[in-house]
Amino acid sequence: MTAAMTAAVTAQCPRSATHPLVAWSGAVCLLLAVTLLNFFPLDHNLSHQALIVVAATALGVFVPDLLWQKVHRRTLVAAGAGDWPRSLTKLVGLLGSVGFIALLYWLFPEYSAQGFYSHYWEALKVVLPLWGLLSLPYIYWVDQRLREPRDALWQLGRLLLLRPQDASGGVIGQHLLGWLVKGYYLPLMFTYFCTNLDQLLHYDLNRLSSFQGYYDWAYFTLYFIDVGLVSMTYPMSLKLTDTHIRSTEPTAFGWFAALICYEPFWSVIGTQYLSYGNGREWGYWFGGTTWLYAFWGLMILFLVVIYVWATIAFGGRFSNLTHRGIITNGPYRYSKHPAYLAKNLSWWLVSMPFMLGASPFATLRCCALLLLLNGVYFLRAKTEERHLGLDPVYRRYAEWIDQHGLLRGLARVPLLGTLLRWRPTFKAYHSPARFTPDAWP
Repeated sequence: MTAAMTAAVTAQCPRSATHPLVAWSGAVCLLLAVTLLNFFPLDHNLSHQALIVVAATALGVFVPDLLWQKVHRRTLVAAGAGDWPRSLTKLVGLLGSVGFIALLYWLFPEYSAQGFYSHYWEALKVVLPLWGLLSLPYIYWVDQRLREPRDALWQLGRLLLLRPQDASGGVIGQHLLGWLVKGYYLPLMFTYFCTNLDQLLHYDLNRLSSFQGYYDWAYFTLYFIDVGLVSMTYPMSLKLTDTHIRSTEPTAFGWFAALICYEPFWSVIGTQYLSYGNGREWGYWFGGTTWLYAFWGLMILFLVVIYVWATIAFGGRFSNLTHRGIITNGPYRYSKHPAYLAKNLSWWLVSMPFMLGASPFATLRCCALLLLLNGVYFLRAKTEERHLGLDPVYRRYAEWIDQHGLLRGLARVPLLGTLLRWRPTFKAYHSPARFTPDAWP
């Protein structure tokens, strides 16, 4: 039997870290909370309204995850003897982690309390007192049940208590990188969520009198669901719920490929270097033909649905640049990168009609710039594969997708197949000390 035949026999799709019903429960609770606020505004403060929705979404995910899926059994064991000195050391490490992010917020004017992130600062006034009250009891309870209680949090605490001999630079570096991910993405996503929530709660439903009105509302609402879910997932990286960070992208190249797609970097990169549009999207060209407008709009919405479905499938585990559990169901049953694929295809449909009203050279320029943006997401996908490939579960999943994925035939296309099989190699990936595999379930 050849190696290829052996692989075909043995390859199996691993079980997904999140059950699909649990993931959909979170999305349903998000929409129910928004509906409740629409008819019964419990609080007129926008930041507080957003926190209510985030809390409802978290309950929708973690109540069934804990009570039904018993996810805590993946990371926690039977309780041992309590150790208050170790727990207090971890509290020092936690305060040091928060202090690290607070220092960066203070250092960069981007995070001014009166600026773009004002809703985030308003929310922290509610969250931080609760967090401070619950932190030590939670740390003590979990510490008794960890297989390896001297984790990254304890090591950082020992370092801050001037006991560096107990700390690993690689482990602490990975820990702080994980906090850097949360510190960067959480205020950004929560701010987007607040803005979109306000628009949705005050949406003019009279606009739903035509397909164009339905399209605009559906497009906006789908992306609202996406940003609402991820606003919940970033702060909920807990070992109790098995949503903790296993490892964080260790290379500058991987971070670069991800960060240029978000503010404040995108406002520079997108407008000055990858601005492929001409100010007129598909509706301008197809608005006069009812059936074509509807057909084109439905294709775009179909792709956006796949994109949002990919976010929903993560349940409470979504996060850029980190590994928090391998998802193998939902759209990930058919492709390793359904969200990137659907989003980039939708951009082509939204912007492709510029070909109808531009000169051949202008059209070629726009297409080249959009291809460059597609290339950025290709690099994001490849760096993510290289990072997640440290986990044997992901390697089994990738092998299964290569054999059964919806687009597996593309690997046989000359040149394209070579491109798809390409894997970036960086020195950091060959340094196990940069990762904390002992924290993996």
